[in-house]
Amino acid sequence: MLTFISCAKTMVSRCSLQVPEVAVPAFADEAVRNALELSRYTSSELGNVLQVNAKIAAENCLRYHDFCSAHNKPMPALCAYTGAVFKRIRPADFTADDFSFAQCHLRITSFLYGLLRPLDGIKPYRLEGSVCLPGNDGQSMFDYWKPLLTEHFIREVKERGGILINLASGEMKDLFDWERVEQEVQVVTPDFRVWKGGQLKTVVIYAKMCRGEMVRYIIKNRIDTPEGLEAFAWEGFSFDESRSGGGRLQFVL
Repeated sequence: MLTFISCAKTMVSRCSLQVPEVAVPAFADEAVRNALELSRYTSSELGNVLQVNAKIAAENCLRYHDFCSAHNKPMPALCAYTGAVFKRIRPADFTADDFSFAQCHLRITSFLYGLLRPLDGIKPYRLEGSVCLPGNDGQSMFDYWKPLLTEHFIREVKERGGILINLASGEMKDLFDWERVEQEVQVVTPDFRVWKGGQLKTVVIYAKMCRGEMVRYIIKNRIDTPEGLEAFAWEGFSFDESRSGGGRLQFVL
């Protein structure tokens, strides 16, 4: 069973957490090439490309200019991102065995690096899937990555039993030929919903926190089947068998 999650927009500048290894990403060469292309933009131009404010643009302009410098050491991906999902995974207390299991069974999407293992070394960056770089023939990052990632991703899922637990945001499907993914492997998507006004609704922040907690649950308990997820419970969310089926696991608060 392989689980995958989305990258986050926010990252730390450096990481002091001790991990068993810092590995090389599968698409490290592509990441460097795209980072060098992004480094050619001025701060103002980068702000327009990324659609961010001047402060974020200036920060990331420096990041890209510094991307290949010797002192800019790569950080393990699981420890580098700081979004809501990653805060709930809480890798600070992981054992070496936890990290080893995660490295084998968890993948993280990235608009710069394509697809990452938790201990793959990455550097701080900011990039969106809609960005079109001149060197990529004007393709968006979604279109750029799709032919590179699809076969690689399907092969990894098959090597781990052919079951994919989809805990990524919906837009991440566009990094792959998702129709082909669903044809070749079993995709299971947990949903986290809340009763509000007599209806079940998705509250984004709760959904992100639950995704992170479920990833932690999978790693800490060495879960290797979708059925093993049914015992997951957090802050009142629990499995609802009556609403589950068709490749979706419903967890309701």
